[in-house]
Amino acid sequence: MIDFKLKEIRTKKGLTRPQLSELSKISLETIKALEMGYNDPKNAKLSTLVALAKVLKCKVRDFYPNEKSI
Repeated sequence: MIDFKLKEIRTKKGLTRPQLSELSKISLETIKALEMGYNDPKNAKLSTLVALAKVLKCKVRDFYPNEKSI
C-alpha cells in the first residue's frame, strides 16, 4: 500500500475536508476517497494532485514521501 500523506498534510495546515474541497475545487468525495484509501493515489489525476498541493502549499511529491519515482 502507498503511504499517501494528504490527510496528514491537510490537518497540519488546519483545514477540514470541506474547506480543502472548496479551496481546491476538488470534490469532497474525491478528497475523502484519497484519504481513506478508496481510490489508489497512484491513479489520481495529476491535475487533482496539483490543485490540492497548491492549496496546501506543498509539492505533489510530498503526498508520496516513500516513493522514489514520483
